[in-house]
Amino acid sequence: MEIPLLETPSTPPMLPSQWSSSYISYWQPMLEEDEMTSGYCWFDYSRNVCRIDGLFNPWSEKKTGYKLWMSEIFTPSQGQTCKSKIAYTKEEKKEQNIYQAIPLKNDVDACYELLLTQDILIRNNATYAGSHTILGHKTDAWTFTRLGKGKSTYYFKQATNHLIRMLTEYPNKHASIRDFPNFNTHMTPEHIFEHHK
Repeated sequence: MEIPLLETPSTPPMLPSQWSSSYISYWQPMLEEDEMTSGYCWFDYSRNVCRIDGLFNPWSEKKTGYKLWMSEIFTPSQGQTCKSKIAYTKEEKKEQNIYQAIPLKNDVDACYELLLTQDILIRNNATYAGSHTILGHKTDAWTFTRLGKGKSTYYFKQATNHLIRMLTEYPNKHASIRDFPNFNTHMTPEHIFEHHK
């Protein structure tokens, strides 16, 4: 019996109105000075807010002397993003690495749009780039180009709007990859988006 082929999607998906996931951030190819980092993110487009917690990438521990953990809450409706930061400094003692956590001053910067908009594929005229297996899932890939950056390819679990991977190429640099291994659309508690001063 012949299995019917899935139709090629004609319209790129919008991200869910609310979603969250852990993420893994790394580079392709990974160079000696590159770091693999991870964290968690929450997006709520109905409230026009998002939050990203994790080790900052790219960030050079060799140049700065510490790893940087940051919790950033984007609130475009208030025109700002609030960053809470902690430096993790490394001290080598008797062939062991000991990290010390040092809170840094909070920052408030201007922000007029979420880091990842719900309609990013549509507004950038993304085109279908085939089906690929990513993190054990069959995916639909969509590709687009933004000014100042190279080509971006976003991979969604096949026939859904669940994001699995973001790949962004930069001119004359290697590519940035962010994987979302446990993408979900569970309700996010309101306190997640509260900034604690």
